Amino acid sequence: MLSAEEIAAAKKRTKYGTKDRHHEHDDCIRIAYEWLDAQPKTKGAVRGSRPLKHHIEKWGGRYVSQNDVEVAAQLHPHVHGVYPFYNISRLLILPSEARLARITQARSQDYAISARHINEVYGSRAE
Repeated sequence: MLSAEEIAAAKKRTKYGTKDRHHEHDDCIRIAYEWLDAQPKTKGAVRGSRPLKHHIEKWGGRYVSQNDVEVAAQLHPHVHGVYPFYNISRLLILPSEARLARITQARSQDYAISARHINEVYGSRAE
């Protein structure tokens, strides 16, 4: 799991896409990191408008800011690009619930992932 020190250092290195910075909790960054980690990576950034933070929120069961996703991408050694154009495949994978097990803030808010959302967004599920 990402340490508070690693997250603090990444917040300083991140080139944010928004003027104002908003982070509620380090666990939001951990949730975003786990979601990004589960996705297949491509050679280059994938273009097209994708509401990544909304997919991450529904999966993680908690509000996640765009800035949280940006920091998570900064921390990930295999994720490159600028929000929302990262080098992750258009064919998204629904990450395993086990990835959230050690993240205290996961599933702490009223964000729910529906069967319809899963069918519309994800090409497959992680084992």
